[in-house]
Parts: sequence; structure tokens; C-alpha cells
Amino acid sequence: MFSEIAEKYSWTQIESEINAKSKSDVEHALQVANLTIEDFKALVSPAAAEYLESMAQKSRIATQKRFGKTIQFYIPLYLSNKCINHCVYCGFNFNNKIERIVLSDEQILREVAVIKEMGYEHILLLTGESPKHAGVDYIEHAIKLVHPHFKQVTLEVQPMSMEDYQRLIAVGLHGVYVYQETYNKERYPTYHPAGIKSDCQWRLNTPDRLGKAEVHKIGLGALLGLENWRVEAVFMAMHLQYLEKKYWKTKYALAFPRIRPHAGEFMPNYIVSDKELAQMIWAFRIFDNDVEISLTTREDTEFRNHMLGLGVTAISAGSKTMPGGYAQDSEDLEQFAINDNRHPKEMLEVVKKAGYEVVWKDWDSYFEIEKEG
Repeated sequence: MFSEIAEKYSWTQIESEINAKSKSDVEHALQVANLTIEDFKALVSPAAAEYLESMAQKSRIATQKRFGKTIQFYIPLYLSNKCINHCVYCGFNFNNKIERIVLSDEQILREVAVIKEMGYEHILLLTGESPKHAGVDYIEHAIKLVHPHFKQVTLEVQPMSMEDYQRLIAVGLHGVYVYQETYNKERYPTYHPAGIKSDCQWRLNTPDRLGKAEVHKIGLGALLGLENWRVEAVFMAMHLQYLEKKYWKTKYALAFPRIRPHAGEFMPNYIVSDKELAQMIWAFRIFDNDVEISLTTREDTEFRNHMLGLGVTAISAGSKTMPGGYAQDSEDLEQFAINDNRHPKEMLEVVKKAGYEVVWKDWDSYFEIEKEG
């Protein structure tokens, strides 16, 4: 389990090691073919700030070599905002006085109809963490309901057992995103004071259970704004490297969500600038040429436009972060405020103008078609 490995490392020690990296360390990392964790520390260090252009170009080349000039489109569908967690940074926090809803079959299918009109073939199902209202039975039923309409169904829901994941894979589950939020185990309870998410170790070992269940794809991420992003990145890199070696049949994806306005009063402890977020993305692309990297509508239009082709392989567009948001818009139910409100058709034209092709389905199917052609 990765928790056993993470336990061996000190947050403050890694932070010191990152800050100690020199320009020569960065230059070495940009020259070697197979990067170590020490090389990755250099790429996310303050010393690398002077090498962002070189990192961007190296990231562009690596991305195009592996994924071609393509960008995958996906869209989130929120099924429920009921949640028993007390996460201080989230609009679904149990203590927030918002209307709670769990979508019925009829409501889900209305959402599906709107999403299909947009052209999507890849859907990400999300819920708040409430086993009573949106547990494995509800999620299994939801997958069965939407799977006939999409070529790929992924999840971002509460962590489950290996057996539950196997059950969901059997009905069409393709992949699961599970964000640790922060790898700082000492500070983790501060952000998750109550609820099932307060169990740091259970959440940290979720990708292990997914790997054992042999899910097709596992997504990792940390919520940027809680702790030092440079240290979060190193723990994510170690986690990714560990998983790829142990569960080598599984594909992997990364996401880099920054805290957005939401119901509640929490403010970020660490502001991550656009340049720093770009540095983090490019460092991961150089470190791992094969990992998928997504950029959500949390980011603004200018940043998302700029990052096309520079490491990102998947984006969402036209997203709603509230249950029922596609068929009937209601900001009162949203998890966080969207930053890029462009319609998928508008985003499609932006991608085309940049010289890229939009892929509406999973990468494997796309590459198989390319090989046959």
C-alpha cells in the first residue's frame, strides 16, 4: 500500500530538498531521458522558474509524440450534492445551508439528453460522499442507466472497497478519479475534521484497491491552495511512479484543480499562480510522457487556451457543478463556481484554431482507429 511508502517521508524534509535544488539540477533534469524523483524535485523547485520556456517546449514535444495533436473532451455530470463530510474548502460541506438533491432516473436521463446534444462520448459521474443516499447501489444503477449513451464512463465519488469497484467495472465503469486533496498527513485532519473523508489512510490507499480491482484508468490529484504545491507535486509523482510499477496494466491520469469560490468562507492558504500551475503541469509531462493530464473549467479562458498543446491532453467544456445543472440551471446547488463558461462548440473551434483535433471518446479507441487506418 502506498501509505506505507508515504509514511517514510517527511513533508518538511522534502520541502527543504526542493528548495535546495540548483540551476544545474534543473539543467540536468531537462537533459536526461529517464527522470528520477530527484530530477522531478528540481523541475518543481523555485530554481526552475528561469527555465519555464524550455520546460514548455520539452513538454509540447513529449505530448505530441505520445498523444499526437489531439485533445480529449469530457464532461462532468453531478448526480448528488448530499454529503456527510465537513471538508472546509467544499461547497458540498455538510454544514453549508444549501438545497440537497439526489437525481432520479428521469432527471439523470434529462441531463444525458442535453449532454449528448453537445456531442460528448465521455462522461464523468460525480456525487457528494453520502453512502446512504448515493452509495454503491445507486452508483451501479446510474452507470447502467448512462452507459448505453456513452463510450466511456468514469467516476469521481467516495472511496470504495476493491469488491465494490469490481462490481462497478462489471457494469461498464472505465476509470476512477480520486483526489487525495493534500498529501500532508499532519495537516489533513485540519481540512477534513469529520465525515468518512476524515480517514486519510483509507483515501490514500484507494488507488491500490482500484489497481487490484484492475480498473482501466486511475486518476490522481491534489487540491491546489491547501498546502505547498511543490511538495504536493512530489508526493503525487511518487504515488504515480509507485502505481505504474505495481499495477502496470492500468492507465493513469492527473488533474490539478485550484480552489474556486464556493459556499462557505474558506480561503486558500497557498495561492498558486498561473506560472506555477504551468510549471507543475510541464514538470509532470517531462517526468511521465504517458500520463493523461486534464485541465478543467476551474481555470480561466486565457490560461486554458495557452495550455493547449503544452502538456494537457484532456479538457472539460460547458461544465455544470450542480446536480441537474444541464437541464435546469441553478447556481444555488453548485459545488464551486465555474471559471470558463464557454460552450463545447466554442471550445471546439478554439482547439481547431490551435491546430488540434478533438477526440470525443477514449484514447485507446482513437489509437486503434489510427493504427487500422
